[in-house]
Amino acid sequence: MKNSSAKLPTLLKKTIITDGEGFRLRDHNPAAVPRGITETAATKLLADGIARLSTLQERLYAEGTWSLLCVFQAMDAAGKDGTIKHVMSGVNPQGVRVHAFKQPGPEELAHDFLWRVSRELPPRGQIGIFNRSHYEEVLVARLHPEILARQHLPHARQDDHFWQHRLADIVSFERYLDRQGCVVIKFFLNISRDEQRSRLLARMDTPSKQWKIAPSDVAERARWDDYMVAYEAAIVATATKTAPWYVVPANNKWAARLIVVEAMVATLTALNLRTPQLAADDHLWLAEARRLLEQEG
Repeated sequence: MKNSSAKLPTLLKKTIITDGEGFRLRDHNPAAVPRGITETAATKLLADGIARLSTLQERLYAEGTWSLLCVFQAMDAAGKDGTIKHVMSGVNPQGVRVHAFKQPGPEELAHDFLWRVSRELPPRGQIGIFNRSHYEEVLVARLHPEILARQHLPHARQDDHFWQHRLADIVSFERYLDRQGCVVIKFFLNISRDEQRSRLLARMDTPSKQWKIAPSDVAERARWDDYMVAYEAAIVATATKTAPWYVVPANNKWAARLIVVEAMVATLTALNLRTPQLAADDHLWLAEARRLLEQEG
């Protein structure tokens, strides 16, 4: 177990992208698994990681100065819901906010594209989870002009540099969040087209999971290559040291979950969180409170 734990920092180095220059999605194998870590060992490591995450979350809440935003993006059936469920299973729900972004409604469409995500940002001391996010605006919207048309943007702003400007706005937004104490990390659960097909078929064959299937899930597969181009462009443009991407091999769910929890633990550990200590004056009332309680006994 100890030897397996030592491999985790190397594991994260292979998935983290802090500079998009030279990044190519084809260089990241969706079926890769951590070298030297078996699925059995990963189960124990995941449990240990969840326990460490729980401890760090308590410190995050107690200190009340930082917050953590975790963004999850992926193709359908890549395992976002399951990963979030497993990784956050041991964390105090009072300190976590999970928001799944659906198709924007009239009020959201009447505002700028970052308005609705700004409303769901985690307050200080909490962890925020975005199941899909502002990145939908440079992924799905990029492939479907009808989505962009519903935003009623001025024609004068829809020039040849529109997508570059939107990606630059995301970088500025995430830099602003970091400067305010909201640390951003982003996960792309990288699944292969063949594995997605297998999972969609499995859902169709399982009555309790058929509700997860939508016509668009299959229809969007026809645009698979276009989506990969869009994801690559987004990661290239928005990967920074302060808001890195983790390109997580997601064909094996156990590997993906382990990478995600270790990335969250590493990020919170780097903040050097400390449980607040009582001031000298506070020790006086604490001693008096103890005296009163002991008298009751």
